[in-house]
Amino acid sequence: MGPPEEELRARLAGVGQAHLLRFWAELEPAQRDSLGETLAQLDARELGEHCQRAMEACAREQQGRAGQGRLDGNLEPIPAERLGSVCRSDRATLERWEEEGLCQISQGKVAVLLLAGGQGTRLGVPYPKGMYDVGLPSHKTLYQIQAERIRRVERLAGERFGTQCTIPWYIMTSEFTLGPTEKFFWEHNYFNLKKSNIVMFEQRMLPAVTFDGKVILEEKGKVAMAPDGNGGLYRALVDNKILEDMDQRGIQYIHVYCVDNILVKMADPVFIGFCVSKGADCGAKVVEKAYPTEPVGVVCRVDGVCQVVEYSEITLETAQMRNPDGRLTFSSGNICNHFFTFDFLQEIAEKFEPQLKHHVAIKKVPFVDEEGNLVSGRPLPLCAPPSFFLPLYPGKPDLI
Repeated sequence: MGPPEEELRARLAGVGQAHLLRFWAELEPAQRDSLGETLAQLDARELGEHCQRAMEACAREQQGRAGQGRLDGNLEPIPAERLGSVCRSDRATLERWEEEGLCQISQGKVAVLLLAGGQGTRLGVPYPKGMYDVGLPSHKTLYQIQAERIRRVERLAGERFGTQCTIPWYIMTSEFTLGPTEKFFWEHNYFNLKKSNIVMFEQRMLPAVTFDGKVILEEKGKVAMAPDGNGGLYRALVDNKILEDMDQRGIQYIHVYCVDNILVKMADPVFIGFCVSKGADCGAKVVEKAYPTEPVGVVCRVDGVCQVVEYSEITLETAQMRNPDGRLTFSSGNICNHFFTFDFLQEIAEKFEPQLKHHVAIKKVPFVDEEGNLVSGRPLPLCAPPSFFLPLYPGKPDLI
């Protein structure tokens, strides 16, 4: 049973969300209890802060669409000395980076972290993306492809340095994907990886919030909840004691990627080795933009601090800028493929997570309008913690 109605109304009114009880009188006792319990689990202070930050994020998004608040005058490309290229580096350099990466893997210092909280809705399937058959003759799923790549890198590192090594696989799921993912791995014998080296954990669910900072009702007696995006990783690492697990295993470097990247090189030794040799706190693997208006965020500096800037946040003039060699000045397309040192990831998760700015995503969310009518299939602006892994950090990390 949830808290008394009067208590709920007072708490919600204090953070501008009294509308959530608009249909209270129409609810059955069981529906009231369910709604009351949901609302009781939402800390009033955190709910208020979430809605305020969401409203600020929406305002920034609207300014960007109107051509205001563009970042052009504050942008700088990543310095050349902080960049490495598989295409433009000589063979000896690539081999040196690969050797360093395999060495770290052979010592058990590297883990991979998969972001797998999303359903396969855009792929036309009702289950987690990682379970998707991508159409190969083998009918391998994304999870199987990635598991086999982990095993291959473990063998390569072990053979090179004569060790028995493992690469722990951390998989961040959501309320929607955790159960099906656990079942899928069990049914496939964990793809011949040790179960103890596959650690699944769940990201938070947050209330869906509109442009004006109001929480959405999915039904008259049910709050619309959604996973808190890729940026929810930091909070999830703390809540689920994942950082403690990494520390106990002696993990020093983490490769983070998204589940739907079919070309991902798991714990890529060249990427890991490059980042380690440069002494980087964090790194971003990028692809060169194909053309100026390609709709992809770019990794650059904003007021001297590394960040991913969305394509909507810069003008066409800036997007078209070119270097003397003819290449785009802001060409580093973000593909959500990142390197973190354990120490840096821990610092962000434990100290700076509340300071990260929210982003806006447009999603189709079923909801009830003010008259209590169910509306489905209409796009709504939803706000969540940063969707990208290089938001504007409070400090100035050594990024490559």
